[in-house]
Amino acid sequence: MVGIIGYGACIPRNRVRVEEIAEVWGADAPAYKRGLGLVEKSVPSPDQDCITMSVEAARRAVKRAGIEPAEIGAIYVGSESHPYAVKPSGTTVAEALGAIPECHTADFEFACKAGSEGMFVSSQLVKSGAVKYAMGIGADTSQGAPSDALEYSAAAGAAAFLFGDKNIAVELVETYAFMTDTPDFWRREHMFYPKHGGRFTGEPSYFKHVCGCTEGILKKIGAKASDFKYAVFHQPNYKFPLKAGKKMGFTMEQMEQGLLVNKLGNTYSGSSPLGLSAVLDIAKEGDMILMISYGSGAGSDGFVLKATKVLEEIQNTEVHTRFLLDYNKRYLNYGQYCNYRGKIIMNVED
Repeated sequence: MVGIIGYGACIPRNRVRVEEIAEVWGADAPAYKRGLGLVEKSVPSPDQDCITMSVEAARRAVKRAGIEPAEIGAIYVGSESHPYAVKPSGTTVAEALGAIPECHTADFEFACKAGSEGMFVSSQLVKSGAVKYAMGIGADTSQGAPSDALEYSAAAGAAAFLFGDKNIAVELVETYAFMTDTPDFWRREHMFYPKHGGRFTGEPSYFKHVCGCTEGILKKIGAKASDFKYAVFHQPNYKFPLKAGKKMGFTMEQMEQGLLVNKLGNTYSGSSPLGLSAVLDIAKEGDMILMISYGSGAGSDGFVLKATKVLEEIQNTEVHTRFLLDYNKRYLNYGQYCNYRGKIIMNVED
């Protein structure tokens, strides 16, 4: 049996409200709030990036697992906002944890599902016996061009999951992948902000892959929506995961614990992993959990998980994700937000 032995999350304390952004651009804040289902989003401080958030989340995962970091044989950081174009993020994370030098490291990119890629590879390395422990991390300081719809939702956060085959807190029951070449969202080399296909990102992209992956993994294990206590779907906004979940037979009660986007924003590679971390904070022994990620370009990774008694024993050894989301917040005005994010309005393409 292979599964998650420790997990952790990181969410910056800074927030910016939808109204604050809309006022600057003369936009209709209520319309954006209705359309996206968001009220505010997280903003990284000037000294926070994909690496620092990964380290914080990873340290919490190691603490919950109660292992020696030097025993971690692989660390994979998935993100579309790695601080360096060439230097890896994973080596810094491994160094900070004390997992070096006998540790395999790689940085993954696949839009918003880069984090779940790291989780998949980590779990399979442990399952194969190649390493004793492996860690998959999803982290992003998401980009959204000023005045673009993405600016209202692009947020920051990270979640880390440590996999092993002993003292398992959450058993990995099954995995599944669903992918096509669908160019709904992209950012070319040297472009600071991504471009997107507007409404094209919905039906032919997000819903096709999320629902296709959900249908595929349920069929693979012979299960149905009602067999699960919790379900987590990638959250680019508040409406998409609810629509996809309901289409596949899941209820609001199953989805609400892992649905963070209305107060957090879209954390890209950290989106569904952060939702999963919030679910693991309260899940009980025997609870079945479904997580479906999504990344533009496009594809979804599916995970069926089952909580064990060990999970209940480690939940309160570190801070809960919803505590990070709801408490100790600091609100920024638009000027502070731009300063923190280093936005240069003149560089935005027409």
